[in-house]
Amino acid sequence: MALNKWTYLHPLTLSLLSGLLLTSAWPNTALTIGLLFAWVPLLLLAHQKDKSFPLLRYVALSLLIWNTGTTWWLWNSTGFGAVAAILINTTLMCIPWWGFIKMRQHFSESFSQWALVVFWLTFEWVHLNWSISWPWLTLGNGLSAFTQYIQWYEYTGVGGGSLLIWTINLLVFRSMVSLKEADKKSVLYFSSIAVLLIAVLAIISLQLLPTKSIVTEKTNVVVVQPNIDPYQKFESLTTADQVNRLVQLSANAIDSNTTMLIWPETAMSAADWQDNIKGNQYYQPIFQFLAAHPSIQLISGIETFKQYGTTAATKTARKTNDGIYYDAFNAAVSLRANKEPVYYNKSKLVPGVESLPSFLRFMAPVFEQFGGSTGGYGTSDTAVVFRDHIAQLYAAPIICYESIYGEYITNYVKSGATMLAIMTNDGWWGNTPGHQQHLYYAKLRAIENRRWIARSANTGISAFINPRGEIVQSLAWDKRGAIKMAIPAEHSSTFYMRYGDLIFKIAAALAAFFVVVYLYKKSTLARKTN
Repeated sequence: MALNKWTYLHPLTLSLLSGLLLTSAWPNTALTIGLLFAWVPLLLLAHQKDKSFPLLRYVALSLLIWNTGTTWWLWNSTGFGAVAAILINTTLMCIPWWGFIKMRQHFSESFSQWALVVFWLTFEWVHLNWSISWPWLTLGNGLSAFTQYIQWYEYTGVGGGSLLIWTINLLVFRSMVSLKEADKKSVLYFSSIAVLLIAVLAIISLQLLPTKSIVTEKTNVVVVQPNIDPYQKFESLTTADQVNRLVQLSANAIDSNTTMLIWPETAMSAADWQDNIKGNQYYQPIFQFLAAHPSIQLISGIETFKQYGTTAATKTARKTNDGIYYDAFNAAVSLRANKEPVYYNKSKLVPGVESLPSFLRFMAPVFEQFGGSTGGYGTSDTAVVFRDHIAQLYAAPIICYESIYGEYITNYVKSGATMLAIMTNDGWWGNTPGHQQHLYYAKLRAIENRRWIARSANTGISAFINPRGEIVQSLAWDKRGAIKMAIPAEHSSTFYMRYGDLIFKIAAALAAFFVVVYLYKKSTLARKTN
């Protein structure tokens, strides 16, 4: 009787329950296990209602609660952007469920539910790759709190996590329906499969854990956290003061074995032409520091420009009043004494803030008013690796938002990166779950590529992460300082590095097949009716 009451709760209650479970289970909390049954209330709602029931409105409410409860911190950066991101993402997440609603009009419940899984995985893959990409809530990211038990991400990436979460949800749902129907054999069958699947993957994960090797390298890497308030960056400190703080923190942290320094995103903020930074007056203390330490490579975030003359060399090129075209970049630079600067220009740009898709250009004045970029930043065509031939550490310069793109990061590793250097500025969001989630997602990149990560965050949390996805050293939020560690160059190759988001791609192919089957079934019924 108790279960009977549970399964026939008011639709609004079930909708709220799914939304709250998804929200409370998102990292970093102790309730992440809730993701394994967060969709069950909505599945029960669909099960107990006929095909004409307006299910989508309750799904939308659950998704709105989830998006709001996990990404509300965007408001600290831009109110308009936060509202837009939450509403747009909620709407897009409804599409797989809309497909499920259409499928169940012509197919069995089980078939339609697996179609829902396929549609959801396809949505996540599209959301990783199109022009208004916002994959922050990819379900597989939610397991980042349990890195010890998801070592199999080196084969599947986050797509495997998303598939697991949906599979366990369906098995829990089937167990509950069977219990309601007093079908004890089915209850045992579905619940046993769920437990066995989790246990097998956990055992496999423990077997895949790389051995904790003793670090014998004499050389070390220093990560600097200047802790400069991005909202008061030029009000509280002059450009010269900011540079001096970075140089002083670096000078205090290095030793004779230091070969690499990493500064955060846009640490070098005296915007200048890329071919002129060595002559920039504000950067002279940096070059003097490097001249005094010729064995050190500095990797830093930097704001730069590049001019093209009277020809628009790229789609993002802007035009000065003098008719000269140029691009603005959120970039990374590698600097060494007596060497020319090497640049990488951020390629995965934040929609609405750093880039604006062509079909939204009519809204450019609105985005500009709320802190966005109407022209958009320029990008690099390919991933660039900063090579340190002294320490044999070849660093992937990953800038902020780019660190949530698993398959994109593999391009650096394929190009020879033996470590990942993440430069970010999460200070825009304040001391909220945003910067913590961003750090947790970085752990997944370490597992997928089996690479050490050195992460420099302006206001925190800076960290060193080993190839097991474990944070082995960190500097807390809102602290100024530096951390230092000897990290080895990794040269191994993973299945995920070679093949990328294979699960997502298979799902996309299946989604296309399901759509064809649906259209065929619908047309067949229409002919019979006529």
